[in-house]
Amino acid sequence: MKRILSFKQWAAALILFAGFTAATLFGYIRSHTDDRFESFTEDFFLNELQSNPIHFHYSVDDASVYKIDEAKLKLPVYHAGDAANDVYALSQLSEQLEKFDPENLSEANRYLYRLLRSYIDGVKDTAAYPYFSEPLSPSSGAPSELPVLLAEYRFDTVKDVELYLSILEQIPDYFSGLIVFEKEKADAGLFMSDTTADKVIKQCDALMDRKQLESHTHFLETTFNQRVEALAEQGLLTDEDVLAYQARHDRLLTTVVAPAYERLGDELTLLKGSGKDVCGLAHYPGGREYYKALLHLRTGSSRGVYEIKQLLYQDLTSNYKALRELLESDPALREQLTADQALLPEMSPDEMLDYLADVIRQTYPAIPESAGGEPDTYPSMDAPSQTEKKSNTDSGTVTCTVKYVDDSLEPYTAPAFYMTPPIDNVLNNTIYINAQDTPGDISLFTTLAHEGYPGHLYQTVYSQQFRQQTGRSPLQNVLYYGGFVEGWAMYAELSSYDYAAALAKEAHPEAVNYYLVCRLDRQIQLCLYALLDIAIHYDGASFEDVYRIFASLGALDADTVSAVYSYIAEEPCNYPKYYLGYLEIIELKKQAAAVWYNDAKTASACNDPAFLYDFHRFLLENGPADFRTLSTLLTSVYDSSGYRTLSTDPKKMIQLR
Repeated sequence: MKRILSFKQWAAALILFAGFTAATLFGYIRSHTDDRFESFTEDFFLNELQSNPIHFHYSVDDASVYKIDEAKLKLPVYHAGDAANDVYALSQLSEQLEKFDPENLSEANRYLYRLLRSYIDGVKDTAAYPYFSEPLSPSSGAPSELPVLLAEYRFDTVKDVELYLSILEQIPDYFSGLIVFEKEKADAGLFMSDTTADKVIKQCDALMDRKQLESHTHFLETTFNQRVEALAEQGLLTDEDVLAYQARHDRLLTTVVAPAYERLGDELTLLKGSGKDVCGLAHYPGGREYYKALLHLRTGSSRGVYEIKQLLYQDLTSNYKALRELLESDPALREQLTADQALLPEMSPDEMLDYLADVIRQTYPAIPESAGGEPDTYPSMDAPSQTEKKSNTDSGTVTCTVKYVDDSLEPYTAPAFYMTPPIDNVLNNTIYINAQDTPGDISLFTTLAHEGYPGHLYQTVYSQQFRQQTGRSPLQNVLYYGGFVEGWAMYAELSSYDYAAALAKEAHPEAVNYYLVCRLDRQIQLCLYALLDIAIHYDGASFEDVYRIFASLGALDADTVSAVYSYIAEEPCNYPKYYLGYLEIIELKKQAAAVWYNDAKTASACNDPAFLYDFHRFLLENGPADFRTLSTLLTSVYDSSGYRTLSTDPKKMIQLR
């Protein structure tokens, strides 16, 4: 007999059906949105990856994984009017991203959406002022950066040699594009000062020194010869092949690369006189607006300029007070600081890295292994060799080679820098030291902490290994958040003064206060320079204004003040990227303590090893990122129950094959 449902039963059935339908529809919408978003981010990732063949080679070890023919990639050549085209392309990209509702994305994709939104908005805001950027900056521009990148270009196969030589052939066109851009800058009234132009022209002459090229002693020749000879030792090249490649390389340097540098210098000479004297961005129409956009992009801070000033002022005042009290309590410290004492035991760079990697164990998590593996052990350095300083983990997975910058590059490079390894092979790492600016002892020790452990090397390898292990999207590898990256390294550097004190205090009990003074002195200097950056570029401070500031601090060396003023004027937002980035991490630390400890014992929690371990893990697993996104993540995902890893669905993450 057929059973007839009552009205209540029908109503209950309809409610259940509606609920099931809604849940199914919601699941479909979310899954479909995730698929579309992941396709969008994959395209974005691949486009960014292929935009420059040199950067691609550094970013990817095995191009076949991404189905990319590396030989087809070309150096980006600027053409007249490209600046306007870039603004339009970014607007289109932003509109495409806005089509996604982040609420319909998975937790991991929603976080990635916020990062991408922040990044694209930041780039778009600065692109609206294209001619304020300076690709030929004396300190970080293409002329000085290119030789270092070429000298470190990996030769794993014979094909890599051909790729490298093809890049040399493209340099004239690449530089021609830069010349077109500089002429457009001049037409817009935004060309560099004559003083800055002279620096770049001098670089062009020095970096491609004809005498060195003719005598075959140029560092690009020696490094190339070493790399092709290494391929011969592996049986990949014959002796005849090596000689042929060396001859071809020498010919390209003398007939293609050197003339390109000479032409660049000549064109800059012709453009001299079309720019203003060295000054900040505030002295140009639209300069203050551009600076605000650049400050947010470079630092990852969402604070207004006034709030940033207040944060810096508070830090400067606090550190200055602490330094003054220390020097008053122990007057001998002032003489020790002036003398730049060497209190650390005699150590090679390897041994310093070994010590640093060991001493951070309690408060920094171990680097994860590759996908699916268990957490790796901490690095244990081998004894250093005389020619190449190399370090390995216990399992032989992570290596670090410490090299010294060639003498000819010392005047144009930073005191040290870390060469980021390929995203699909982060095991082999390189740190460059500029001996001219990093003589040894505490300066070398803190520099290796900044570049190595627990700085750039550790953060880069940890984050990439974690992303591989959890199936996270590789997109974060191409989104550059300078404030996080350099802020983390500065955080690592400043914490290393405590490690140095612990290492030296047995033989030198005075090391504890001495290194504290060194740290405070370093912080005061960097904080002051960050404030000067804002004063020069946003408030319009002149050289005379900056000179008066230094005079009030007792520094009256006009040459030193001029050098500081010129560097900051030529490199806007560089110091804030480091020091404001560091302060933002300190603010995040306070926030994490308040959230995880329910506002109780916040100050003491910040120094608790267990808290520090979790806080460092939070940054490593979710960065690099802008600080607003990290702050939101702390309050929305991480609560008083403590740290937890952001959930991911490996099946729904981008898997490029």
